[in-house]
Amino acid sequence: MAEVGRQAGTVRKHVWYSGHVQGVGFRYTAQRLAQRYRVGGFVRNLRDGRVELVAEGQPGEVEAFLQDVARAMSGYITHQEQREEMPEGLTHFRIAY
Repeated sequence: MAEVGRQAGTVRKHVWYSGHVQGVGFRYTAQRLAQRYRVGGFVRNLRDGRVELVAEGQPGEVEAFLQDVARAMSGYITHQEQREEMPEGLTHFRIAY
């Protein structure tokens, strides 16, 4: 994956997924899918049972990535909350612990 940095037009999406989203390969699926896009960020399990995902990059790349994650994990997601934030210049996508 090419590095993502602070570039004009970069967006940051912060998403929380609810449902049966832990213990089903969600984080590994998100990491694998991120390799197809120019996105930086992270995905991690939360103590309350949700999964948190942050993605930064060009708007089209971020949206396509998030759509792929939602499609791949649609059988497990019952709700998602999303907000746009100020990009921080994340350069790689990783699983956070």
